[in-house]
Amino acid sequence: MSATHLYSGKVRDVFDVGDGLLLMVASDRISAFDVVFSEPVPDKGRVLTAMTAHFTALLAGVAPTHLVTADPAQFPVRLDDLPETFTRGVLGSGTGTAGGPYDLAGRSMLVRRAEMLPIECIVRGYLSGSAWKEYLATGTMHGTELPVGLLESARLAEPAFTPSTKALEGHDVNISYLEAANLVGSDAAERAREITLGAYRLGAAAALERGIVIADTKFELGYIDGELAICDEILTPDSSRFWPADEVAPGSSPPSFDKQPVRDWAESTGWDKAPPPPRLPAEVIAATRARYVAAYEQITGTSIDDWYGSSP
Repeated sequence: MSATHLYSGKVRDVFDVGDGLLLMVASDRISAFDVVFSEPVPDKGRVLTAMTAHFTALLAGVAPTHLVTADPAQFPVRLDDLPETFTRGVLGSGTGTAGGPYDLAGRSMLVRRAEMLPIECIVRGYLSGSAWKEYLATGTMHGTELPVGLLESARLAEPAFTPSTKALEGHDVNISYLEAANLVGSDAAERAREITLGAYRLGAAAALERGIVIADTKFELGYIDGELAICDEILTPDSSRFWPADEVAPGSSPPSFDKQPVRDWAESTGWDKAPPPPRLPAEVIAATRARYVAAYEQITGTSIDDWYGSSP
């Protein structure tokens, strides 16, 4: 069976492999301030894929997901048969074996095609990021009034469903629940809120048992066979804000298990945040990889070396 390359994003590439199935490939590309850097972060794509598979199993009772399998032996196409222009030109240098074919095992998922909702389904358990900025300015979060006197990184009384638009270009825009319902319909908005709050509560509780706070996360939902399902990445360091539980203190911004070393370094260079970006130093790449791997290994209790695609 052949594969047709459908889409290239900042991180993922998608192939149509027929029979209503897609192959999603998470590269090692990394971006900051909406600009993709030339240098990859080794194992980043494998961490995103492995983390998604881990939480898919955990959330099976909350809602269906689009994941069929991450086992390359069960794919309807051989990864070695993907177009060479894709593996060499799209994943970017450094994500495979130098001078040879790129190994896409471990970063690839076979998924069911879905009709996606045109909103980002964000759940917040803590006041941080754009929600904190809005609260400082207006005392609200996505237009909803919050109690006076909250501090940055404060835990919310209850996790909140705070949707945003899906921007084709530029940044997503935070919207109210009513605006989301106007976009997708009241029934879909209510079901999306129910699914994502349930998934967040379950995932956050499991992570906290392993010493990690999931402050907030972004889900993408879509219809598969008429039923709303969780799609794309699930509770990963790219879609979530992971904090070490022992370093969370209201009034401060805890360190996060994500690409913060890239952001911090890029800010320090005086770069104007327009393409082309500066070259990432080896130590920044290594520090970023360490954070992604640490998040996966601490939450799952397993080594990334045991996941598909590890070097023999």
